[in-house]
Amino acid sequence: MTGTGKPVDGLVRASTATGTDPARDPATTAGRRVATVPRPTDPDSPDLDRLGRAPQGGPEATVRRERRTVAAVFLAPALMILALLVAWPIFRTVWLSLHDSAGQHWVGLRNYLAIFSAADTRRALLNNAVWVAVAPTVVTVLGLIFAVLGQRVRLATVFRTILVMPMAVSLVSTGIAWRLVYDASPDRGVLNAAISVVHDVFRPASPYPGARPRDASILSTAGDGGYASTHTFASGTEVTLPLVGVARDTVPNTAVQAAAPGTTDGALSGVVWLDFTPGGGRVGAIDRGEQGLPGIRVQAVRDGRVVANAITDHAGRFAFTGLHGSGFTLALPASDFAAPFGGIGWLGPSLITPAIIVAYLWIWAGFAMLIISAGLGALPRETLEAARVDGASEWQVLRKVTIPLVRPVLIVVMVTLIINVLKIFDLVYVIAPDSSQDAATVVAVQMYKVSFGGSLDKGLGSALGVLLFVLVIPAIAFNVRRLRRDPS
Repeated sequence: MTGTGKPVDGLVRASTATGTDPARDPATTAGRRVATVPRPTDPDSPDLDRLGRAPQGGPEATVRRERRTVAAVFLAPALMILALLVAWPIFRTVWLSLHDSAGQHWVGLRNYLAIFSAADTRRALLNNAVWVAVAPTVVTVLGLIFAVLGQRVRLATVFRTILVMPMAVSLVSTGIAWRLVYDASPDRGVLNAAISVVHDVFRPASPYPGARPRDASILSTAGDGGYASTHTFASGTEVTLPLVGVARDTVPNTAVQAAAPGTTDGALSGVVWLDFTPGGGRVGAIDRGEQGLPGIRVQAVRDGRVVANAITDHAGRFAFTGLHGSGFTLALPASDFAAPFGGIGWLGPSLITPAIIVAYLWIWAGFAMLIISAGLGALPRETLEAARVDGASEWQVLRKVTIPLVRPVLIVVMVTLIINVLKIFDLVYVIAPDSSQDAATVVAVQMYKVSFGGSLDKGLGSALGVLLFVLVIPAIAFNVRRLRRDPS
């Protein structure tokens, strides 16, 4: 006690002499630092490891373990579903792509080489490239136009509702509807029916399409698609021009019994009639019940030049007055036998891909309009008004202010549509008829046909699936990178 008490008594006396508190004296506290008990949360505490973590048996570690356990319990079902529905199919598809058509024998990269060597798959890749280059850009531009118009037109809600309505219909139903729109017959196809109305204004159809001469020794085919007499005639001659190939129900209601015109004042005259009697009749002669063909244009030609025109009456008679001399050839021009407008082959191999893209635009333009409208609604109005006050026109405001400000939204729409068109399947499969499927095929359709069509080639179909997945990855990676850079 005396050995240890002296220094303490000395310190007490020294501090008393100097007027300082031993508990607050730096020298005293330095010598007694080992007696200080640090808090568990202090980073300098010796009870924490070098990473600042609490001991394994501490209360914070227990809380942390409980949180991890709860998170694992809630995430486990989602992870299992993700592994079952995403990870395993991807692994299985890649595995099958390296095997033969039956999925049993290893073939390595042979299926991937076949993708670029087969004509069908090369056409599918080319069509996908056309889709990616055209559809997203056009849809985005249309969406921007509709979004701007939606802010200026009256009844904007009705306008936007009409544009968004196609998205409420399934793609299969939409494909069936557009296949009817594109039908080649104007009687069924809406588009060709509208075109036929305009076509018939400038080039009306004849009531006698497909009509042809009864006797080739009287009328022969002319170069323009019409017919010309094989003999020449003089004024005062009566000519008979029998035709066949006309359905009785297509003959105009104004037609009556055919009759010989007879010569009138030395005019060159004749008759054009339907030389057909059910059950028989004389060839080249006008029998009872045979109708004249009214409305047919007959031309008198001499020395290669049309010198007169005549139109047949209800009995099929015509006459050229004022002609003198001989050497006249009678001609029936091609306009007398013009077929009605047969429609444009929208579903043919040459137009099938543009036709399907138009249907795609009809569906997705409303989607683009909605997204871009939301972006336009978030623009600072004072910026737009300042541009107008400075004298900018509406076109300049759109081009130099609105579009630059809404560019991030346009990029979102573009990337989303690129991913969508890379996977396009329903419209192509439903709209394109069997005769045009090869011309309209895309990677997704080709994958389906190869895998589940006649060949049942699991290896090549899986390789096409992997290729489609690889094509989509860049667009997805771009979206993820953009979201990380701009979380808002």
